[in-house]
Amino acid sequence: MTTAQKKGFLYSNDKAGEYPDSYYFASANEVPQHPKLKGAETADVCIIGAGFTGLSAALHLAKAGYAVTLLDAHRVGWGASGRNGGQLGSDMRSGQDDLESQYGKAEAHALWNIAQEANELCRQLINEHNIDCDLTDGIIHADHRERYLKETREYTEKLQKDYGYDKVRYLDKAEIQQQVGSESYYGGSLDMGAAHLHPLNYALGLAKAASAAGVTIYQESPVLSYQQTGSDNVHVKTADGDIRAKHVLLACNGYLDKLNKKVASRVMPINNYIIATEPLTDELASHLIRDNHAVADSRFVVNYFRLSADKRMLFGGGENYSFQFPPDIKSFVRKHMLSIYPQLDNTKIDYGWGGTLAITVSRMPYFAKVSDSVLSASGYSGHGVAMATMAGKIMADMIDGKLANFDTMAKLKTYPFPGGTSLRWPLLVLAMTYYSLRDKL
Repeated sequence: MTTAQKKGFLYSNDKAGEYPDSYYFASANEVPQHPKLKGAETADVCIIGAGFTGLSAALHLAKAGYAVTLLDAHRVGWGASGRNGGQLGSDMRSGQDDLESQYGKAEAHALWNIAQEANELCRQLINEHNIDCDLTDGIIHADHRERYLKETREYTEKLQKDYGYDKVRYLDKAEIQQQVGSESYYGGSLDMGAAHLHPLNYALGLAKAASAAGVTIYQESPVLSYQQTGSDNVHVKTADGDIRAKHVLLACNGYLDKLNKKVASRVMPINNYIIATEPLTDELASHLIRDNHAVADSRFVVNYFRLSADKRMLFGGGENYSFQFPPDIKSFVRKHMLSIYPQLDNTKIDYGWGGTLAITVSRMPYFAKVSDSVLSASGYSGHGVAMATMAGKIMADMIDGKLANFDTMAKLKTYPFPGGTSLRWPLLVLAMTYYSLRDKL
């Protein structure tokens, strides 16, 4: 086991309590200061993890009248919630045709409705709490192989016909090359119900709203362990304090480490990377992405990119399969960007950063009732902006006696990663290497 593995994902690439040197942090709105937990406290609900899941759960529970304490090992929005591509999707990670084949049409429609509610929930929270996060409509799915176009067209027509979704349409080669100034794509689709945003500012806005609703937030307070000590009592321990709560929510996603072995066996952390260029001229920016939509392509190891509010190219691409980030993230991602946009060859890269997300075998979220008083939701597999926000509300609703959505999500088929926690990493390396090679064929 390497030194990085011994540290775990919480500390192997980052300094304790410090945000990464990302474009998002450099352009963040007011960053709140919250104390460390010291001493013993009580709460109705203790939430571990102050990302989208934990912040949403805390806000909804506080609005419902619960006393809520939210703990984070670092800072609010420090993890994937403050580092990701900022794409607010309108569907689940798996397509509706796949969900229909696995669960039947009725259950697939129920999952579609949850995904739509997730998208709308984000928009509602942004409007209700006046969160300044550059929300902009439109995500393009871009096919990098001509043979994928038939499937994209059929899926677009399926959403229109079977799901009554009129916000998505097919793009042929001519139109996608007008929308995306690259010769890399043969067609795709445009979803105007989807959107993109500044993820860290969205997280900070949720934190501000949660604090205003009465949530107690503690930062730099990593949880060492938790233990259920009675039917309605869970004891949560940190280095300098402890909390006794009636309920505990695990909202740790890729940073769960060893807090729960069952969840860890089904939810695996991987690293991903983004760069931000210097601000582009208006002419160049509109040539690269004409209508300011976000883009995600059809590769298994997805390239995803968009323009920032100040017209930088924010480009995510490439994964590595170790605990350690590459020593030069800018160079690591730049080669992926130039494969799509060679015209940016002489453009300066101002920021490069990495982050840890979590995937599942099925690429669908993993919801679990760990015990009578402990719930968990994680494993958003790259669709975390909408689904993590929704997951927080779903767990809050579950505590408040509204079970339907939690039960729907908890019934999804989940599988432990082959090899357990010790061998799952080398097996994932083999699988991801295969798929990355397939992308090139």
